Amino acid sequence: MSFIPAWPLMATFTIACLLLAVTPGPDMTLFMSRTMTGGPRHGIAALLGATTGLFGHAMLAAFGLSALIAASVPAFTFIKIVGSIYLLWLAVQALRHGSALTIKRDGGQVPSLRATYLTGIGINLTNPKVVLFYVTFLPQFVDPHSPQASHTILFLALFFLVLGTLVNMALVLVAGRFLKLLRDNPRAMRRFDYGFAALMSGFALKLLTAQVR
Repeated sequence: MSFIPAWPLMATFTIACLLLAVTPGPDMTLFMSRTMTGGPRHGIAALLGATTGLFGHAMLAAFGLSALIAASVPAFTFIKIVGSIYLLWLAVQALRHGSALTIKRDGGQVPSLRATYLTGIGINLTNPKVVLFYVTFLPQFVDPHSPQASHTILFLALFFLVLGTLVNMALVLVAGRFLKLLRDNPRAMRRFDYGFAALMSGFALKLLTAQVR
C-alpha cells in the first residue's frame, strides 16, 4: 500500500512509539493508580477511556494536517518548524524534571468502572498538549508533496494509538512488577530520561534540517 512509509522509516516510527508508550506521564499515572486501587479491570477501564479521548485527538490532528497539506505546503512547513521547537522543549523538560510517576493508594471508595472510564476520557480530551504532540510528531514521517500524504498521516495516527494501547494494557496487567522496577532502579529511569531527551532532540533536528533542504 503506497500510503504506508518505507520499512526503514516505519521501523524508526515504531521504535519511537514504543519508547513514548512507556514514558511515564499523566495517562500512565492514572492507569497505574486505578490498577493498584481497584485492580486490573479499573486500570483497563482507565486505559480504554484514555484511548477514546486519544482517538478523537488523533482524528482531529490527522485531518487537520491533511487540510493544511491540501491548502498550503508552506503552512505545513511552518507547523513542522513550530513542531521542532516543541520537541526540543519536551527534551529539555525530560532533563530538568525527569520521569514523574507518583502512585498513591486511595483509602476511600473505589470509583465505578464507568467513572474510571470517563476519567480516562477527560484526562485526554482536556489536554491540548495531546493534539500539539500529534501535530508535531507525525509530520516528520510524511512527505507533504506525496499524493498519499493525508492517508499516511491517518495511518500513522491510528498505528501510534493502537500500539500505545497494547503496550499500556500489558503494563497494566503487570502493574505491580512494573512499579517495583521503576522504584528500585532510579538510575535506570534517569538514563531513560536522557534517552527520551535524545530521541526528541533527534526528531527536532530532523525537522529543522528538512526545512533547509
